[in-house]
Amino acid sequence: MKSLKDNGIYIGMSRDPDDRLKQHNKGKTVSTRSRRPFVMLYKEEYNSADEARKREKYYKSGIGREQIKQKLNSSVAQW
Repeated sequence: MKSLKDNGIYIGMSRDPDDRLKQHNKGKTVSTRSRRPFVMLYKEEYNSADEARKREKYYKSGIGREQIKQKLNSSVAQW
């Protein structure tokens, strides 16, 4: 997700990403409350929570964040 307030990227995992986005935008998540509103930019689906957690951890690493930025930049360029 991207904060429209500070343009920062938020990376997380959820069984229902669309509902989670709503929770963030309603201010129900303390860690992101001051950065609202958010928009969903990218999501992936996995067969297990373990797979999703590993991918989340990767995307929160330096190289993972760079990969996300590249994916987002290439998808915007296609529009």
